[in-house]
Amino acid sequence: MERESHILVVEDEHRIARVLQLELTHEGYTTTVFHNGFDAWEALQSQSFDLLLLDVMLPGLSGIELVRRVRSRDDSTPIIMLTARDATVDKVTGLDLGANDYMTKPFEIEELLARIRVSLRHAHLAAKPSSSSLLTAGSLRVDTASHEVHVKGNEVSLTNREYTLLCCLLEHQHQVLSREQLLERVWGYDFYGETNIVDVYIRYLRNKIEKPFGSAFIHTVRGAGYMLKESSS
Repeated sequence: MERESHILVVEDEHRIARVLQLELTHEGYTTTVFHNGFDAWEALQSQSFDLLLLDVMLPGLSGIELVRRVRSRDDSTPIIMLTARDATVDKVTGLDLGANDYMTKPFEIEELLARIRVSLRHAHLAAKPSSSSLLTAGSLRVDTASHEVHVKGNEVSLTNREYTLLCCLLEHQHQVLSREQLLERVWGYDFYGETNIVDVYIRYLRNKIEKPFGSAFIHTVRGAGYMLKESSS
């Protein structure tokens, strides 16, 4: 029998933290709650968690700083950010530092639970060994067993989201994938029109796997989406 997933909740609003703890416990998760960033960081030194649910605005260490510290040593534990500010800069900063997802307060608890399930499922699948671990497109090679990415023999470092997006494109080579399809397959749900986040991460990928090597793997199909194929360079 599989053990319960252990979720760390860091939320300084005690009422919200209590609701989250009750709902998560009801769903069968083991839940640990802290109300400030310093206590959470201390716990992270000695405990492991299956998912982190972090408020952005926290006393002590902010949620953004916690993401930065966690990702400096752990690139696999899913992180979902909670923010009361509906500002793109908060979302992009958190995602760029390695957060997997975000929710803007106020939010529906059912949607949050769905996103938690998606994040845990993706993490579980990523940890499973693959019988066919190599994805290639010309000089681009991705080993899904080790998560190593190489272009022309050079190793390239990607964030979790960039890696997942690249694998999705590689698994559907020569197929045009719309922004909506990529949101569903990579993020696991609909961003309700905020499909520009796909463009942001496509740009991140191009800056890492194309520009340094004079390659062009990802192609924009105007009005349709993106397609990956072997670079002609």
